This record gives sequence, C-alpha cells and structure tokens, in this order.
Amino acid sequence: MKPFLLLASRAEDAAAEDEYAAYLRYGGLEPSGLQRVRLEAAPLPELDLSAYSGIIVGGSPFTASDPPEHKSPAQHRVERELAGLLDELVVRDFPFLGACYGVGTLGTHQGAVIDRTYGEPLGAAEIELTDAGLEDPVLGGMPRRFTAFTGHKEACRVLPPQAVLLARSAACPVQMFRIRQNLYATQFHPELDAEGLCTRIDIYRHAGYFPPESAEDLMDNARRFTVTEPMNILKNFVARYAT
Repeated sequence: MKPFLLLASRAEDAAAEDEYAAYLRYGGLEPSGLQRVRLEAAPLPELDLSAYSGIIVGGSPFTASDPPEHKSPAQHRVERELAGLLDELVVRDFPFLGACYGVGTLGTHQGAVIDRTYGEPLGAAEIELTDAGLEDPVLGGMPRRFTAFTGHKEACRVLPPQAVLLARSAACPVQMFRIRQNLYATQFHPELDAEGLCTRIDIYRHAGYFPPESAEDLMDNARRFTVTEPMNILKNFVARYAT
C-alpha cells in the first residue's frame, strides 16, 4: 500500500506526537503507512503525489482569518505552501482530508468565507449529518447524529459555491463539507477521543486558548463523553483510498 501523508503544524512535540499516534490508531495504520511532515518546522518538500494514497492535514494553531499583519512568517509560508498544493489536489480530485485547519485551508482555497462568527469552545458537540452526508462513502455506516470534540476560533460562515455540505451542528452550521468527489474538510476533530482532548488541554493550558485555571474543569467535562463515531471517518477514508 502507498502511504498516506500527514501534514502537521503543531510546534509542541508532545501535541504533535499525540496527534500522529491518534491518526495511526484510528486510521488503522502502521507508521510505514502514514508519513508525516511538520510544516511549522521546515518548508514543505516537493511531493510526488503518485507516491501517496491521500493527504491528511491535522489541526493547527494557525487561523486563516487572522489579519495578515498578525500572522508569523511561518504561518505565511505554510499558507502559501498549502495553497500551492491544493491547486494541484483540487485539479486532480486527489484524496484529501483536512481536520479543523482543513476547513480554513480548503475552504479559503475554494472561496469560502472563513471568520469568527461560529467559533466553538473546547468540548463536545452534537454533529448532524445532512442527507448528502448520510450518502457519502467516507461517512458510511455513521448515524445521523453523533458526538465529536470541537474547539476553534474560526469556522466557515459561507460555503464555497461548489461545496457539498455533509454535516452541521446547532452552534456551527458547517461542520464538514466535500469539494468535488474526494476532498473533505471537517471542523470537528475526527482523531480526538476524551483522553486525546485531555492531553491537548494539558499541553495548551498556558497557550492562551482558555484560562489556565479552567483546564481541570475542561478535562473533567471531556471525560463525561464517550466519543467513538468520528473516528470512523478516518477508518473509512483510509479504506476507500488506500492503493
């Protein structure tokens, strides 16, 4: 099997390693089946897409809707590199799954309006599949409603004109969409279970995402939820596109 490629951009090693382990676990992949490039650390190398089964973009501290003057040189570079890659991926309709930051990257590339209208606090949300979502193979076997973990400053307010809405929630009307037949973006995290979220809360407690003193309460709340359905997206994506 050709490996999948995870494009990551978490600067904290502990968060980066935990994210990679989650994609391996829930994608049913061995390390040889999921190569990784940490975009925050070095420029994206030239890629031969014929060597990969698909591309996965993980979550990120970067936000597409920030004013340009507030973005670091690393973020500007990563955005340019991903935009250039998406030029090719969209033309080829190449398998792509972007989680959380995927909405900002794929959405921006395709003409979505990404802003802070529908940001969500860190925690669990009830996701509802649309009729199109129920018919989509990457969501195959999933119930119309399920719980997933979210936490994001920005979201898609207006879909790209050619996008298919696959999932929504009460607080965030665009939770998942598809471009063409094979490019997907989720606002929720399909790789996060309760312990994974607790790990990130602990790592990022002093990063400004939430008051540090609320970290223990956020972790206690996360552990109240059994989140298992979103991971089927990773399993289905791998099964559908592994070549």
